[in-house]
Amino acid sequence: MNKIIHKAGDRGVAEHGWLHSKHSFSFASYYNPDKLGFGFLRVLNDDIVEPGAGFGTHPHKDMEIVSIVFDGALEHKDSLGTGSVINKDDVQVMSAGTGVTHSEFNHSKSEKVNFLQLWIFPKEENIKPHYDQKSFPEDKRINKLVTAVSGDKKKEALYIHQNAEIDLGYLQKNKKVDRAITFPGNGLYVFVTEGKIDVDGEVLNKKDALGLTSISEVSIKSLVDSKFIIVEVPVN
Repeated sequence: MNKIIHKAGDRGVAEHGWLHSKHSFSFASYYNPDKLGFGFLRVLNDDIVEPGAGFGTHPHKDMEIVSIVFDGALEHKDSLGTGSVINKDDVQVMSAGTGVTHSEFNHSKSEKVNFLQLWIFPKEENIKPHYDQKSFPEDKRINKLVTAVSGDKKKEALYIHQNAEIDLGYLQKNKKVDRAITFPGNGLYVFVTEGKIDVDGEVLNKKDALGLTSISEVSIKSLVDSKFIIVEVPVN
């Protein structure tokens, strides 16, 4: 097993007035040669957008883009003709493929929105762009892992064009869960959104992350009530 720890305070910071962002990996004006991604996971941004503000229309190509809303509501519009509001506990997937433009705005005029956005390299390029969205209510995932995104079409999850998965975890204090690798050879990137957990002996606090490679399974124990995501991606 190989490990890499990314502490919350070591993330890149972007302050734009309307946007408060923390970058786990090099992104935009933040560059760290030691943080260019984790395997095929290229971006993990922790964004807070002020009321009524947002990202204007911009393009993407050949990337699997996943947004997970933790608080507030995010309004989405794209060149596929899709228009939707992504609420708390919703997960959105957009396969950019041959090319797509979209905008993202805080749907509220009074409340902030906090969401994670992840970019994962696809296993094939120039696919037809695709959009999907699904709710994963918190009370349905207590003390277990729920797979929200997967490259396995047999699972009841949002599909992406990569042998990868994203799990949502919510463990009450002193609860434990094991996570086995779905696609052999993949690594796991564990990111804590709330609380404090122990991942095979490594203690992670809020917004800390742990990357694991050369593994088949890990054990996660919550030291307090905790929420986290697990990103399984190819690393070679």
